Amino acid sequence: RVGSHRQFVKLSRTLAKAGISSLRLDFSGMGDSEGELQPFYANQQTIKQAIDTLTEQNPVIRQVVIWGLCDAASAALLYHYQQPDNRVAGLVLLNPWVRQQHSHAQVMLKHYYWQRLSSKAFWQKLLGGGLKPWQSIKDLLQTYKASKSSKPKKNAGAQQPSQQQTTADNYVQHMLLGWQAFSGKTLVITSGNDHTAQEFLDLCADSTAWQPCLARAQHHHIAAANHTFANALWRAEVEQQTINFVRQIKSGR
Repeated sequence: RVGSHRQFVKLSRTLAKAGISSLRLDFSGMGDSEGELQPFYANQQTIKQAIDTLTEQNPVIRQVVIWGLCDAASAALLYHYQQPDNRVAGLVLLNPWVRQQHSHAQVMLKHYYWQRLSSKAFWQKLLGGGLKPWQSIKDLLQTYKASKSSKPKKNAGAQQPSQQQTTADNYVQHMLLGWQAFSGKTLVITSGNDHTAQEFLDLCADSTAWQPCLARAQHHHIAAANHTFANALWRAEVEQQTINFVRQIKSGR
């Protein structure tokens, strides 16, 4: 309910000043919430209960927007796959978590290792004896091997049967199915300095099933931001984008 750097508290207060009601929640077993800790892909009942509570406490609310960062963004898409709810008119997805062994390894090869090899500081440290070269080579080879493992077909997902139990192995596929079926509006906010965001963007670029989902969404990219939008400037940009999006939905645009 608090978020990194008290981000969620600050967001809810900014929304309140703009006349927008909100409810912050911790999933079961996390933060202030009781109960047994569940993986992020198994929290549909918690999300439903939160929406029920918000609409009960403020009966004038007829439509809601689910806002989630990282695996909470993934949970928002999974909610629509697992339990479609016509009260949900919009989704705000920040750096959605789509971690798979092969895709994470590809991101590391493409972005992390390439940046290191092209860095002057890396070569200075290597030549100065500050690195273990054989260990670095071993890590690189292991990452390359992982990048070639268990890669699903690019178009896999659209033809899969619905309402299967979501697991760690199929949650990305179920996110896709949930997004494909969602008829509301979506705002995607991504960070330029974040491997999680890059993995999501690479998936959307490489998969013909994911491409149209991102294409029909509003997409706002903050090039310098890190994963949690840690400074005041990035946070303010996220807040304003969120306010604008909620107002669009309220006005029916």
